[in-house]
Amino acid sequence: MKQYNVTGMSCAACVAHVEKAVQAVEGVSFVTVSLLTNSMSVDGTASDSDIVAAVTKAGYGAAPRGAGGSASGASGNGGGMFAAEEDALVDRETPKMKRRLFWSLLLLVPLMYVSMGHVMWGWPVPDILQNNPSGIGVYQLILSVAVMVINQKFFINGFTTLLHKAPNMDTLVALGSAASFVYSSYALLAMTKLQSMGDLEGAHHYLHEFYFESAAMILALITVGKMLEARSKGKTTDALKSLMKLAPKTATVIRSGEEVSVPIEDVKVDDIFVVRPGESIPVDGIVLEGTSAVDEAALTGESIPVDKEAGDHVSAATINQSGFLKCQALRVGENTALAQIIRMVSDAAATKAPIAKVADKVSGIFVPAVITIALVTIAGWLVVGETIGFALARGISVLVISCPCALGLATPVAIMVGNGVGAKHGILFKTAVSLEETGKVEVIALDKTGTITMGQPTVTDVIPAEGVTEARLIAEAYALELKSEHPLAKAVVTYGRDKGLDLEAVDEFEALPGNGLSGRLDDVRIDGGNLKFIETRAVVSKEMRTRAEALAEQGKTPLFFASDGQLIGVIAVADVIKEDSPQAIRELQNMGIRVVMLTGDNQKTAKAIGDQVGVDEVIAGVLPSGKESVIHRLSQQGKVAMVGDGINDAPALTRADIGIAIGAGTDVAIDAADVVLMHSRLTDVAAAIRMSRAVLRNIHQNLFWAFFYNSVGIPLAAGVFISVLGWKMNPMFGAAAMSLSSFCVVTNALRLNLLKVYDASRDKKIKRKEKEVIIMERTMHITGMMCPHCEARVKKTLEGLEAVEAAEVSHEKGTAVVTLKAEIANGELKKAVEDQGYDVTDIQ
Repeated sequence: MKQYNVTGMSCAACVAHVEKAVQAVEGVSFVTVSLLTNSMSVDGTASDSDIVAAVTKAGYGAAPRGAGGSASGASGNGGGMFAAEEDALVDRETPKMKRRLFWSLLLLVPLMYVSMGHVMWGWPVPDILQNNPSGIGVYQLILSVAVMVINQKFFINGFTTLLHKAPNMDTLVALGSAASFVYSSYALLAMTKLQSMGDLEGAHHYLHEFYFESAAMILALITVGKMLEARSKGKTTDALKSLMKLAPKTATVIRSGEEVSVPIEDVKVDDIFVVRPGESIPVDGIVLEGTSAVDEAALTGESIPVDKEAGDHVSAATINQSGFLKCQALRVGENTALAQIIRMVSDAAATKAPIAKVADKVSGIFVPAVITIALVTIAGWLVVGETIGFALARGISVLVISCPCALGLATPVAIMVGNGVGAKHGILFKTAVSLEETGKVEVIALDKTGTITMGQPTVTDVIPAEGVTEARLIAEAYALELKSEHPLAKAVVTYGRDKGLDLEAVDEFEALPGNGLSGRLDDVRIDGGNLKFIETRAVVSKEMRTRAEALAEQGKTPLFFASDGQLIGVIAVADVIKEDSPQAIRELQNMGIRVVMLTGDNQKTAKAIGDQVGVDEVIAGVLPSGKESVIHRLSQQGKVAMVGDGINDAPALTRADIGIAIGAGTDVAIDAADVVLMHSRLTDVAAAIRMSRAVLRNIHQNLFWAFFYNSVGIPLAAGVFISVLGWKMNPMFGAAAMSLSSFCVVTNALRLNLLKVYDASRDKKIKRKEKEVIIMERTMHITGMMCPHCEARVKKTLEGLEAVEAAEVSHEKGTAVVTLKAEIANGELKKAVEDQGYDVTDIQ
C-alpha cells in the first residue's frame, strides 16, 4: 500500500472529496484519507503521477511519502528508517497560525474599539473620526481588509474548492466573511452618499449596518479554533512520535577485529555488535557474550528490567543497564520489533473504523447542505419583511457556526489516541476495525498451551518411595532423563540443575516402547516412565498408585522411577498455569464474556486445568487442524475472539472475528492476528478489550457532540428561536462556537490518555442476546485411514458435501466428527467416504 502526504485539507468534507477523486482513478482498488495525519493510503496499480494529478484536480496537493527516498526507509533504521513518518507528523501549521493570529488580534483590537466601543457605548475616538460616519466606516474597512489579507488562506482554499465543486469548511468561512464584508462595503457606499448630501443622521444609522468587525472576527476566531485543534491533534500522535524517537542512530559493530561506530542503516544481518551499560540496543539480535539487565519498557511497558545472558534475544531501542553485551544482529531496518510496532500503530491510524462511515457519508453532503440552508434562511427572512442586513446576519451565522470538522475528527482522533495508549502497554491493534470490534467480543476461545499455561512443563511434586531420600530420587531421575529429548524429560533435567546437580548421564540409554526409558548408572539399572511401563519393571504399591491418580486428576503427569527393580518414587510434571490466568479469566467473565478453553489434552486433564482457572467451558481432544472448526461452531454463540501463540493457531486466529496473538507469538500467528500482545500475560487480553470499549465509548461521545452541536447550532443561527425565545445569534458568536466544537472533540479524545487499562473496577457486562444454538453433529467411525493424508482426503470429501459445514477427522481415533448446516441422510455421508476407499462402520 502506497502512502502519500496530502495538503490543503481542513475538514471531513475535504477527506470525502479527496477519497472520491482518487477512487475514480483507474487501477485504484482501495483508498483511505486521514485528516488527523494529513495522509493518504492507496492500494492498486495506479501510478503516483495519476494519483497526484487526481488530488490536484480536486483542489488539493499530494506527494508520495518520503519523496526522494522510500516511504519507510527500508534500507535503514533510526535516522533514515522513520524520517518520512516523523516528517509527516511534524506540526508545521501551528507556528504559521500563531503568527497569523498575533497580527489578526493586533488589528482586531483597534477595529473592535471603534466598531463596538465607540459606536455602541460612545468610547472616545480621535477628532478625525468624531461625527464622521464615513471616516469610521473607511477605518473599519481598512482594518478588516488587513485581517482578511493576513488570513487569505481561507479565501484561497475556500473558493478554489468551491470552483472544483467540492466545497469544504474553508468555503463556509470564506463565504461568511466575504458576505459580511461585501454587505458592509455596500452600506459604506450608501452612508458616504448620504453624508455627502449632508444627511448625518441617516449616515449614522448605517453604522449599525456594518459587519466589518464580523468579517475580521470570524477569521480570527476560526484561526484560534484551528490552532487549538492542531495543538491537540499533535498530542494524539505523541505516542507514535515517541516510538520513532526511540530508534538509535548509530551502532558499535566489530569490523576486522576492531570496534567501529557506524550509522544504524549500515548494520547488516549477522553483524557482531557490542552494547555498553547505558546504551540503547541498536537492532534485534541474540546475545553471544556477557550478562546484563535490559530495560524493555519502551517496547513492552514493563518497568522491571529483564536479565539477559548468552542465548537470549534482545530488541532494538531497549536499554542495556548494567553489563557489557556482545550480540549478533538477527533483524535490522524495518524488520526489527520496534519497526513492526511503529508500522502497526501507523497503519491502524491510516485505516477507518466502521463507525466512521456514518460521519463520512454526512460530511460528503454537509457543506453543500449548509450553503443551501444559509441561502434559504436569507430568503426566508427577506420574505417575512426583515431588512437585508438582518437576513444576511442570520445567513452568515449559519455558514460560520456549521462545523464539519467535529464530525470528521470524532473517530480518527480517538483511534489514534487509543492506539498510542495501547502501544505503551504492549497492546497493538493492527487496524481501526480491530480496535473497534475487539470490545464487542462475546465469546473468547483460549488455547491452553502457552496462553493459559506457561507452555513448558515444570516439576510440581517429588514423592520418594518409602526408605528413599528425595535427593536420591532426583539424582537418578536426572541422570536418566539427561539423554531424552522429550519435553517432560527436560522439565526433570531443569529441576535437577536448579538443585545444583551436575551428574554424568546414564550409559546404555534406551527409549523403550510404551513411554519408558532405561539406562545404567554405576552398574545400577534405572527405569522411568508412565505407570503402565513401570509396572513391567517394579512393583507399585497401592498407596503410590492412589497418590499418582490424585496428581493426574489435578492435570499433572506422574513419572515413575525404579532402581534395580525397586520403585524409588514419583515425580509429577505439569504445564504450570500462569499466575495471572485465573484473574484474567475472572475479568473477562465480569465483562460478560463467555470463556472457552481449547486443548488437545484428554478430557480428565483438561477439566482439571479448566476447573483451576475457572473457564466456562472446556473443549478437550482438539487437534491443531480442528481448532478452526471449533471456532466456527462457537461463532454461533456470538462474536468470537481466538487467543493463541503458535503456528498451529493461525487458521483459528484467521477464522475468528478477532484473532489475538499473545506473547508476541510466532511470526505466522502475528500475521494472522488482528491484535498483537507483546507480553505473555493473559490479563492483556482483558486490557485490550477494555481499551477497545473505552475508545468506542469515546467515539460515541464525540459523534453525539458533533451531531448535537450542528443540530442545535444551525437552527439557532438561522433564527428559528427568535420568535419563541428571542434568541438571536451574532455571526461572531457563531464563529466562536465553531472554533470550540472541534477543540472539544479532540480534547475529549485526549482523555483516553488517562485510561487505566488494567483497572477492572469499572468493567460492565455487555448485554448478550442468548442465541438458540442448534448444532447438528454426527460422529462417523471409519476404518482404513492410516496417515494425515487419509485424514485430509476424508475431510475434503465430507466438506465438499453441500449440507456439511465442517469435518474434524482423526486417523488415530478412526473418527470423523461432522458438523451439519442442513439435514443429510447417513447413507449419503457413508457413500461419500466409501467412494474414497475407506469403510464406514457406524454413524452416531
